[in-house]
Amino acid sequence: MDNVVIVNEFVNALWLERAFSKNTLAAYQSDLKHFIVWLSGQAEPKTLVTVSDIDVIGYLAYRTLQGTHARTNARVLSCLRTFYHYLLREKYCQQDPTVNIASPTIGRSIPKDLSEAEVESLLQAPNTEEPMGLRDKALLELLYACGLRVTELVSLTLEQVNLQQGIVRVMGKNDRERVVPFGEEAAVWLQRYLAVRSALLKTDRLCDAVFLSNRAVAMTRQTFWYRIKHYARQVGIHKPLSPHTLRHAFATHLVNHGADLRVVQMMLGHASISTTQIYTHVANSRLKALHLKHHPRG
Repeated sequence: MDNVVIVNEFVNALWLERAFSKNTLAAYQSDLKHFIVWLSGQAEPKTLVTVSDIDVIGYLAYRTLQGTHARTNARVLSCLRTFYHYLLREKYCQQDPTVNIASPTIGRSIPKDLSEAEVESLLQAPNTEEPMGLRDKALLELLYACGLRVTELVSLTLEQVNLQQGIVRVMGKNDRERVVPFGEEAAVWLQRYLAVRSALLKTDRLCDAVFLSNRAVAMTRQTFWYRIKHYARQVGIHKPLSPHTLRHAFATHLVNHGADLRVVQMMLGHASISTTQIYTHVANSRLKALHLKHHPRG
């Protein structure tokens, strides 16, 4: 059977059976597409159903030589494992070529972080005299106040926000709902933005997304990322940033100020406390840096 047809069947099965998010499905599809391209370029080209463990090891080795990070290769291997489990189940192949392949060793990575002063300057960057600037101010304040994932932020609808109670209801990974509180500062800016939000809507179009683009539809992740980088440059922040920068800052600053790790876990929507514990390492590393810098015997 054709490689593309098998991949499409696999992705549809994940969507129907396991309710994977669109982003996850797109990542799986992209990973398998790159694997197909690599297979077709080998001295003895193979299809997905004739792959051996030697081919998978060779592909991962090729990616490593190309400079791919171990964490990314681990994700790709996870994708291939899921894919070949599906092929075995559907009897497209007789053996799983990934079964004896160990995952790449991944060290504990500390998220790139912004100081509280840097976050403050970033939050002050948008021009709130303009509707788009007011929108950006509100979304930055809400993101930092709640530690939302970017996808959760841009897909937020009006009914998920309760200004009176100061909470948002978020549908996170694997359709897990959580309630996250936000403070007075975020509430003030969100209320100001919502007062002018109707001006961004076109008369012939309705949209229930909280944060609208200039085309009166929900903002995309790409637009959000562009705006973050724009404001970072504007205020002189030159360190590497990620789409989760303010989410990391939210968690780190809460831990730095003594928040209980279980509470931070709930607000971030982490399934396991071990995922949240990375922020104690961030806090500890900052504590050591401050000690070295300021203690007379540091």
